[in-house]
Amino acid sequence: MEPSGASLDPLFLSFQLAVAGRYSIERELGRGGMGVVYLAREVHLERPVAIKVLPPDRARQTGLRERFLREARLAAKLSHPNIIPIHSVEDAGDFVFYVMAFVDGETLAQRVRQRGPLSSSEATRVLREVAWALAHAHAQGVVHRDVKPDNILLESASGRVLVADFGIAAALGDASGGDVSGTPEFMSPEQALGASVDARSDLYGLGATAFYLLSGRFPFEGTSATEILAKQVTESPTSLASMGLAVPRKIAKLIDRCLAKDPNDRPVNAQTLAEQLGVALQQRREQPVALRAFVKRNARLDGEGTLLGGSTLLFGSVLMSAYFGVTTGFATFVLGGTLGPFAYFVGAARRLSLLGFGYQDVAPAFKAEGEQAREELSVERRLEPFTLERWLPPIAKTAAAAVPIFAAGVAYSGYPYSASMARLFGMAMLGTVLSLSTATLASLAHLSLVRRHRDVDTEFWAKIWRGRIGKAAFSVAARLLGNRVRATAMTHRPTELSLGMAAEQLFQGLPAETRRALGDLPSVLKRLQDDAQKLRKRYEEIQNAISDARLEASDPENADILRTRDEMHEKISAAVGALETIRLNLLRLHAGSGTVGGLTTTLGLAAEVSADVERLIAGHSEVAAMLRFPRQVETTPV
Repeated sequence: MEPSGASLDPLFLSFQLAVAGRYSIERELGRGGMGVVYLAREVHLERPVAIKVLPPDRARQTGLRERFLREARLAAKLSHPNIIPIHSVEDAGDFVFYVMAFVDGETLAQRVRQRGPLSSSEATRVLREVAWALAHAHAQGVVHRDVKPDNILLESASGRVLVADFGIAAALGDASGGDVSGTPEFMSPEQALGASVDARSDLYGLGATAFYLLSGRFPFEGTSATEILAKQVTESPTSLASMGLAVPRKIAKLIDRCLAKDPNDRPVNAQTLAEQLGVALQQRREQPVALRAFVKRNARLDGEGTLLGGSTLLFGSVLMSAYFGVTTGFATFVLGGTLGPFAYFVGAARRLSLLGFGYQDVAPAFKAEGEQAREELSVERRLEPFTLERWLPPIAKTAAAAVPIFAAGVAYSGYPYSASMARLFGMAMLGTVLSLSTATLASLAHLSLVRRHRDVDTEFWAKIWRGRIGKAAFSVAARLLGNRVRATAMTHRPTELSLGMAAEQLFQGLPAETRRALGDLPSVLKRLQDDAQKLRKRYEEIQNAISDARLEASDPENADILRTRDEMHEKISAAVGALETIRLNLLRLHAGSGTVGGLTTTLGLAAEVSADVERLIAGHSEVAAMLRFPRQVETTPV
């Protein structure tokens, strides 16, 4: 509640008298350039509301009063889950006001001031919901014109994002020039100049808001509003990617585009921006703890146990050589050096399988770890290769190639040994040592430089686990586990992968005779999974390319590209639908209500879907080429 003195505020008292019987005013929530906001209770419906009031001294100005009512009625037309709804627009005596839903939560500005910048994933979610709200408003012909953290609320109970205060919005095409209104730190260059604005001005405000959410700073700062506005018009903001923040490159690039000085260089519209943020959010999906632990520790032979095991193996091999001969000792060393690590891999795969994860989860987990490592390395180090790094591999290869040549010289001049060959022997030996040392040092130096911008360890273990060794380890682990109950962990996976793995488990649980009758099912499942994942990746690529190329849907020249994009989306749904149908038919088989014949028919239809998907993937290269190279514009000679 407000301090007791607040209730004595003349505006508070006079407004309460004006609306007595309809609204019970509790306290002031905030003040802005266009009015005061109060928390109140609607008497008739017994619900909390927020009321924005134009003070009487301003309401008496005919132009301001009409503008306030007009823009309030415009905002009242907006109905969207991420926009605070306006219940009514009213006047009472000297007051004009509108009544909106009360949101129990905090503004983004409060959130950042109290707890610091948002994480990249949380900020991306917030920005996408704001973009949805703006897209709806723009479709209704309304530009917000004051997008900023103070006008964006986070609902406490649900975390839902709601955009507030369309109080200075204007109809598209009706934003008259010369009227500078808004907040300097979040105002677009064209708005700062008093020029006409459109929906792209809101995208600039959203970009400035994103900058603040992720860094805790404004894109431009100054000692006065005039200084800040001058910077908005003349200076380029610092790129988030260069500030040492753990922000994904794709998100940083989107924010940079929103903050472009030229409106034509910003995203095409808010809906496109929301889609791109959604793609980035999907790609940044948090990996389960079990997978993170597997990728970082359990999948690697680089701990203390590895050193101890290697020393034990070496000592054991020497003992075996001493007691049973060199051949036995060598065989012990080779078998221990191969079977030992593989046994460790099987154990790691078994533990992960018990937690509900499988071989199909390994590649996405290592990919996510690699992306995170690149972001972390980019904070203080550049990601481009060093000049010396390009020269070291050829040096190492040349030196390594010289080793056997000099070694052959050593062998030739040293046996049988003679005084006349001693000089040649020494030179050959020196060449061997120098070549071997050069190759070793060049390789180590190259590895050291590469590690400054690449997570070499993760790349190495990813190749091991994604290859035949990892697949064999999971296969052996599955045999060892048998029918042992495993945990369920499907929520992190793409839909097609979850459905495919569930169907594969159901298939393995069928009687051997039934499995033989459905012999093609595993291959169809694998093919559908792979095709759906490939197509999803191509869809995201073409969606990003369309946005980067700024293709307008209304342009007839873009029809083929956009049609291909939409067809990709439909085929992804068809592939997922086919996987779901197979899974349901397998469930019916387990329940005794399905038939092998019915499932065989389903498999045939699924194979046709997969073939369609593969044809569409094959045609993607042509679309990519169309987007990669600008169309030739025909010109008429003068």
